[in-house]
Amino acid sequence: MSNALMHTSLQLEGLKSKYTGKVREVYRLENETLIMIATDRLSAFDVVMPKGIPYKGQILNQIATKMLEATSDIVPNWLLATPDPNVSVGVACDPFKIEMVIRGYLSGHAARTYKNGDRLICGVTMPEGMIENDPFPTPIITPATKAEEGHDEDISREDIIAQGIVSESDYLQLESYTQKLFARGTEIAKKQGLILVDTKYEFGKTASGEILLIDEIHTPDSSRYFYEEGYDERQAQGLPQKQLSKEFVRQWLISNGFQGLEGQALPEMNESLIDSISERYIELYENITGHSFEKAVVSNIQERIQQNISDYLQEH
Repeated sequence: MSNALMHTSLQLEGLKSKYTGKVREVYRLENETLIMIATDRLSAFDVVMPKGIPYKGQILNQIATKMLEATSDIVPNWLLATPDPNVSVGVACDPFKIEMVIRGYLSGHAARTYKNGDRLICGVTMPEGMIENDPFPTPIITPATKAEEGHDEDISREDIIAQGIVSESDYLQLESYTQKLFARGTEIAKKQGLILVDTKYEFGKTASGEILLIDEIHTPDSSRYFYEEGYDERQAQGLPQKQLSKEFVRQWLISNGFQGLEGQALPEMNESLIDSISERYIELYENITGHSFEKAVVSNIQERIQQNISDYLQEH
């Protein structure tokens, strides 16, 4: 099995702060430059798994880079450069404390909510008579609060504005950007024979007040994809959809008695399972980008990252 990047401890001149998320580590420099490292950590049900997935960070970073570049004409984003396969450098923003989740289909969390008999999700009413993986008449936005620890929680548009989490004018801009990004993401996926089922976007505001798209977009960690071929037949027969997303990890955990609830023990992830997850991530990369995946040298990932970032900062 290849090396997996679980943590970084970079030495950077002018370091102002470091934030460690579930998957990413973000270094903020005094000149308001952000350096984001995509590690190989795997998070499911808001719990970080004890073992990493080889090449996952590289895959997420490179897909996100391609997608940010492919949407920069419709929504401004934070990205400046990618000096290393696992690294993005960009403009520092103060992030909004919500994730803009948008769903084109009744899948995942929305499907689980629907099966429980609930028809209201984040203040949005879901139609009666749907079966899992059916398309919604129009995509629905179901925001979530961003938790520092533990579970993100559903929240309605009305509560976001009422609680002052985001101003009404800013929230309307976030909604507009979310709809445009999902429409573009759907077009990109369709060209590759895929369906963009649902995804999430995160936004921040610069010191000058500009709203920018931040973090990753349209990756298997932030999105769910179905294969377009055979979708209608599987729906008609009530069969599960063939998908490329992190949902297969969630389903494996559920089948082994884990949903991130109190008192539940994490099942052991053996080497063959980890390798198979890595292969699924590579499969999505190649399907969504249309390019072969080129594995970066991982004999000493942290040293490689340190050198590439140092070289970039010296040049800029």
